[in-house]
Amino acid sequence: MRIGVMIGPERGDSVRKVTRMIDDVTWAEKAGFDTVWVPQIPTDFDALTAVALMGARTERIELGTAVVPLQAQHPIALARQAISAQAATGGRLALGLGPSHHWIIQDMLGLPYEKPAALTRDYLDVLDAAFDGTGVVDIENDTFTVHNPLTLDPVSRLPVLLAALGPVMLRLAGERADGTVLWMADERAVAEHVVPRITKAAESAGRPAPRIVAGIPVCLCAPDRVDEARERANRILGEAEISPNYQRLLDYGDARDVGDLCAAGDENAIAARFQRFADAGVTDLSVRLLPIGDNRDELVASKYRTRDMLAALAADLR
Repeated sequence: MRIGVMIGPERGDSVRKVTRMIDDVTWAEKAGFDTVWVPQIPTDFDALTAVALMGARTERIELGTAVVPLQAQHPIALARQAISAQAATGGRLALGLGPSHHWIIQDMLGLPYEKPAALTRDYLDVLDAAFDGTGVVDIENDTFTVHNPLTLDPVSRLPVLLAALGPVMLRLAGERADGTVLWMADERAVAEHVVPRITKAAESAGRPAPRIVAGIPVCLCAPDRVDEARERANRILGEAEISPNYQRLLDYGDARDVGDLCAAGDENAIAARFQRFADAGVTDLSVRLLPIGDNRDELVASKYRTRDMLAALAADLR
């Protein structure tokens, strides 16, 4: 199982966001992590722009988006942006994308959120044509009519990972993509719901075994502070409270909220939780650092303790 870290813009003005992301990704590469995953936060920095910036300052580490929402732009626009970012990274982009959630697409953007799986299938038709390097995209399906010259080719094969939470999307991810990027999936949900469905679909389509990327919060702390870490996870990462998609995914597992998904405690407890995810079939962990503390200095110290422990653990797992 490969270990990666989430790097996002977090707080601060735009200049500070860029500086922080560059500092974090150069640390991650030097520390030996396999992958960095950049979330697309609805109110904040563009994930593919962040990937391009990070690619210019690194040489080895894979850079993935987790995930770009489809409805926010035409597939040709996304294809151009992804191919450009892939070139900027020297071919190290893993394009995570998906149909997002109603509270983003409908409530924030004012766009329809209907038949997201059908939209994703039609969107992939356009992206596949854009990524195949033929120089033209000629696609007519139920959603798109595209006749677009495109001379911008990927520098290498561009892997696509779908945010796939339910059975229909997991089947589509197995049939048409290289894997899935998950959030709110615990070990049982991965082992009993995600892996069987996506693997069966990939095998039926004659595709390689899919990547299973699971995102979880992680906090290195004393055993008597585990509840504090879980409470903080629920306070700052509680998307499940407003997302039916995440609620349905939680129903497949034992976790009831993101706090239950948090790998918190000492080094042995975190390593044991990672092993359970590996045993469930996860190929990649995407770790969201979750610091705890009563003030800024304590939060910063907690973040650095956790990430140094993760770097050592990732080295042991390789």
